[in-house]
Amino acid sequence: MLNVGHPFPCTSCPLLACPGLRKHSQQELEYIDTFKKGEVIADRGETIVRQGSERKTLYTVLEGILIRYRSLEDGRRQIVNFMFPGDLVGLQGMFDEPASHTVEALLPARLCVFDHNQFFDLIVNQPRLGYDITWLGAKEETALEEHIVALGRRSAKERVAYLAVWLLERAIGTCMAEHEDTLKVPITQTQIADMLGLSLVHTNRTIKALERDGLVNWRQGEIQVPNLDAAVDFAQFERTKMPPRPFI
Repeated sequence: MLNVGHPFPCTSCPLLACPGLRKHSQQELEYIDTFKKGEVIADRGETIVRQGSERKTLYTVLEGILIRYRSLEDGRRQIVNFMFPGDLVGLQGMFDEPASHTVEALLPARLCVFDHNQFFDLIVNQPRLGYDITWLGAKEETALEEHIVALGRRSAKERVAYLAVWLLERAIGTCMAEHEDTLKVPITQTQIADMLGLSLVHTNRTIKALERDGLVNWRQGEIQVPNLDAAVDFAQFERTKMPPRPFI
């Protein structure tokens, strides 16, 4: 990763303009600026956190999309989540635990870097920001529950439709989607298979079946959901109206 020589000051953070993310008070922004150490840039495919490492750094995704996955000793992996602007990376390191997963840039990414030595001070002296971190942790758990349901109970077509809908909704909420029905992101069929527990052949057939049914067009570098409501109903995915998502 490359260090950024001239990072954004928190008072002019580009995420403040996204309606899906919570606005901060001037006092909160000034505090976050003292907590922030700098920014780093990661190329597509570059590792930000490596499984088993004890790196004590907390990041916020400022630009790009990342994947989080666990690897087995024989090289197989399970993608457990996708991370969007405003999401925290490396929270386990704040509790002196080695990373249980790897985080890799799916798109070229820019991340804010925070000083782990100030984490306790933030929790004690900035209770609203501490609550925001707790909220983000809780929502991460909710997302993982939904992913587990997809793996354990949804059919292959329902899984792929669910993943497309979930990714599109996250992208809309973080101002990553250019249109309400399209997300430009280079997710490969291998990555879809690694997320949903499908073989590559089954993944390919499922994507083609969903396209024939007019539910999801998953092409190279792009996900399109022509009728979001129909895809949500098919995937049996419960949509809830979310308040603006907090971030630091």
